[in-house]
Amino acid sequence: MKKIRTVVIEDEAVTARNLIHLLSEVDADIDVVKTLASVAEAVIWLAANTYDLIFMDIRLADGLSFDIFKQVEVDRPVIFVTAYNDYAITAFKNNGIDYILKPFDETEISNALSKYKTWMVSPNKGQSYSDLVAALGNATKSFKKSFLVHYRDKLIPIETDKISWFYTANEIVYANTIADQQYIIEFTIEQLVQQLDPEKFFRANRQFLINKKSIIEVNFYFNGRLSILIKPQPTDKILISKARVPEFKKWMNS
Repeated sequence: MKKIRTVVIEDEAVTARNLIHLLSEVDADIDVVKTLASVAEAVIWLAANTYDLIFMDIRLADGLSFDIFKQVEVDRPVIFVTAYNDYAITAFKNNGIDYILKPFDETEISNALSKYKTWMVSPNKGQSYSDLVAALGNATKSFKKSFLVHYRDKLIPIETDKISWFYTANEIVYANTIADQQYIIEFTIEQLVQQLDPEKFFRANRQFLINKKSIIEVNFYFNGRLSILIKPQPTDKILISKARVPEFKKWMNS
């Protein structure tokens, strides 16, 4: 069988590697020809190359992946892979044939590929747009409500709502509580993004995940960035890049 030339658009390296591994395990016909990490990279590459299928995250480092469709023609099917289900309608209007919520597993990847192959045989007879939206609307996702952390010679539970921010340094992730106590968390920032409620926590940058209710004020910073004043305030400044400012404002206003 002809190889399925597949593009992965995902800005989290760990997630991209996991997805590529699962694809190779599920279907030997999948050939991942390119991995892209941003809207800008995707626009340039997709305009100059051919491919059969795209696995695409929605929130990328420099904006939403929907911006790709505004800048380059995408005429092949897209399977959206994301931690958030609030972009369903837009996703399906942009060549979406399936929508997988993180954290995903082998079964979900396999089912998505089956839908792609059905689409290849009968592009107009696949699952309808309304069916996809209905299926997504019925999808439920539970978020972590607490963490079990090491404290001296014991384990103690910490409620997620009592964590002000998460911070990563030297491949170690710390959780800082509203009471200004700090603990080591046995998850990566990428894993936390998938496990935390996106209505409450926002990926400010590569180092910080912040709790909305702990934000005191937001200040304008150099080059269109924002500086976040949060309680308790970490040693390192929390900055929102210019590209992510619109997304942050939308999150704060939700």
